[in-house]
Amino acid sequence: MWVTNTETTGTQRPQKKAKAFNGICFLRPGTSVTTIRFAKYLIAGWALLAVFLATSTAQAAPGGGRSSPVKVAEAKQVLMAPQTWVAGTIISRHDVRLAAEVAGKLVQVKEVGTQVKEGTIVARIDPTFVELKIEEFQAQIAADKARLEFLKSEVRRNERLATQNNAAQTRLDELRADREVARSELQISRVRLKQAREELRRHVIRSPFAGVVVERLMRRGERAAVGDDVVRVIDGQTLEVQAWVPLSTLNVVHANDSLTLKIDRQEISAPVRTLVAAGYGRSRLLDLRISLHNGTWTAGQTVLVAVPTAAAENVLAVPRDALVLRRDGAFVFRINAENKAQRVAVEPGIASGALVAVSGELTAGDQIVVRGGERLRPGSTVKIIGESK
Repeated sequence: MWVTNTETTGTQRPQKKAKAFNGICFLRPGTSVTTIRFAKYLIAGWALLAVFLATSTAQAAPGGGRSSPVKVAEAKQVLMAPQTWVAGTIISRHDVRLAAEVAGKLVQVKEVGTQVKEGTIVARIDPTFVELKIEEFQAQIAADKARLEFLKSEVRRNERLATQNNAAQTRLDELRADREVARSELQISRVRLKQAREELRRHVIRSPFAGVVVERLMRRGERAAVGDDVVRVIDGQTLEVQAWVPLSTLNVVHANDSLTLKIDRQEISAPVRTLVAAGYGRSRLLDLRISLHNGTWTAGQTVLVAVPTAAAENVLAVPRDALVLRRDGAFVFRINAENKAQRVAVEPGIASGALVAVSGELTAGDQIVVRGGERLRPGSTVKIIGESK
C-alpha cells in the first residue's frame, strides 16, 4: 500500500507502507509516518501502564511477592486518667511594681526593655532637699560636739575647785546635768543624720532582682507621691504556668505530678509546683502553678493544660498513630508471628500524651503497626523496619 505526502512542495512522492501493529492494520491509506509512530508510542505506553498496575496489584494483594514496610510498637498496660484541657498563662514568679518611697520629682526612669541586674537603679527622685537636710544635721552635730566638750571641761575644772572648797556644789551639779543634756542632743542629731541619709538612699529605686523593665508607669519630670508605682520589672528566667482548675482537681492533682502542656504547637510535660487549696472568689476555682524550666517561653503566652478529672486507672494503651479511623469504626493492625497483618477492631478511650486507651481483642505486648498501616489489608505480609533479618 502506498501513501502520499503533500507538504510544502505540494508534490507527491511515495512513502513507506503502513505496517500492521501486532498483526492488525488500523491505519487508513494516506496516513503519514509521523502519525504511525505516534500511535505506536501511545499503544506502548498503555501496555507499560497495564504491566505496572498488574505488578502493584500483585504486591498489594494478600500473600503477594513483596512485603510492605511498617513500623510497630507494643500495646502496654499503663496508668491513665481522664483529662480535660484548661487554658493557662505563662507568668513570671518575680513580677513587681516598684513604688516611690519618698515624694519628689522624678529625674530618671529606665526605658522599657532595659535589662537590669539585681540592685540596678531603675528610677531616681530629685534629692536636693534631703541633701540640704544632711548638711544641716552635720553642722548641728559639730555644734553639739563642741558644746559637749566645753561642758566636759567645765565639769572637770569645777570638780578640782570643789576639792579646794572654792566652788559651790550646786554649780557643779548644774554643769554635770548640762553635760548629759548635751550628750543626748548630740545623739539625737546623729540619729537625725542617719534618717536623712536613709531618706536619701530611698530617693533611688533599685531592682530587687535581675530582669527587664516591662512598663514605665511614670515619666521623668512627673512628681511622685509616696506609694506611687513608677516602673514594673519582671524576671524572664523564672517562669511558671498559672491555670484555674475546678475544685474536684484537689483530690486528683498533687505537687510534683507531671502534666501535659501545649505551648506554641509544642507538647511538653512539666511538674506541678503547687495547687492552692482554696477556692478563688465567686469562681470557686483553684490556683494551679506548674514549673517551667527550659524553653524559649515568654510571660503572657497562652497555654493549654491537660488536667486529670479522676483517679488514674490501669488500661491497655497504644500509640495514637496506630489507630485507623473509618466510617465503620476504629481498628488497628496487629502483626502475628508470621509477619502478617491482622485487623483488630478497637474502641478508643481516654488519651494521655501520645497514648490512647483501647478496648478490644488485644493484649499487652502485641505488636501494633504505627506507620504504614494505611497500605495494609488483612493478611498482608509486612517487613518490620529495624528488625534484624
